[in-house]
Amino acid sequence: MSCARASITQGLQGGWQREPPSLDKDEPGASFVTLTLQGRLRGCVGSLEVRQSLIVNVWQNAFNAAFRDSRFPPLDQEELGDVQIAISILTPALLLAADNEQDLLNKIRPGVDGLILEEGIHRATFLPSVWNTLPKSQDFLLHLKRKAGLADDYWSSSLKFTTYQTISFTE
Repeated sequence: MSCARASITQGLQGGWQREPPSLDKDEPGASFVTLTLQGRLRGCVGSLEVRQSLIVNVWQNAFNAAFRDSRFPPLDQEELGDVQIAISILTPALLLAADNEQDLLNKIRPGVDGLILEEGIHRATFLPSVWNTLPKSQDFLLHLKRKAGLADDYWSSSLKFTTYQTISFTE
């Protein structure tokens, strides 16, 4: 957690570096960093694939969540003290075969699974924590389709789904 907050603080001070100042070797990993302010989303950026060490991934995602999430203006100094940081470390994704939408809805586990949807150039994911706001499987999938830019009733045999879980930490 301190790594994420240090990255954001360094970004606010202007001298942000792509890697933490003291880099201990650690295992490779993928993470999402979610920022909330007064209980509302303030930024969320992450990685679905493992491409670097976990600490570097968290460091970069924290900076990007604070300053590069296109849905929000960059975080400012006044917000830093009130922003809450959550880190979600992803387990490896597993392909989920589904013959139709109902089959998929029967296989995803509410509150447990994160879901990645892919169809051509369309790709979106919801972390398992999104189940807190979309607890019904049908709503979860509907909003994921919308996030990916697909129609509500879209289904194709070429749709690809993968699931993952997270280990999450919140300040």
